[in-house]
Amino acid sequence: METASLTNDIIYKEGKPAITVLLKNKGRKEIRIVMRKGQKMEEHKAPYPIVIEIFEGLIDFGIRGEKKRLQKGDLIALDENISHDLTCLENCIIRLSISHLDTAQRVKNVVHQL
Repeated sequence: METASLTNDIIYKEGKPAITVLLKNKGRKEIRIVMRKGQKMEEHKAPYPIVIEIFEGLIDFGIRGEKKRLQKGDLIALDENISHDLTCLENCIIRLSISHLDTAQRVKNVVHQL
């Protein structure tokens, strides 16, 4: 059994969102994304289905050019290879659930492209 916290050791980085792998098992990886107001994750795709939870804050979530405002408590699920982007409107904590076949490094690479 593993445990983790979405709220312990929060660090809002100046330039780019902070990515932390919290948990991983045979089926999923749970990743925390911490973003400051104004930070973005440019358009990208995931090779496997994902689930995103807004734990704290407010974002504009773009899907194929269409924007959806997501706030604390909202969840969104995407199938694989769906183009999406994020713009942080308030400091936020995001929980990203990805397949065990996917890599946390791929998520970090999206942030490093900024």
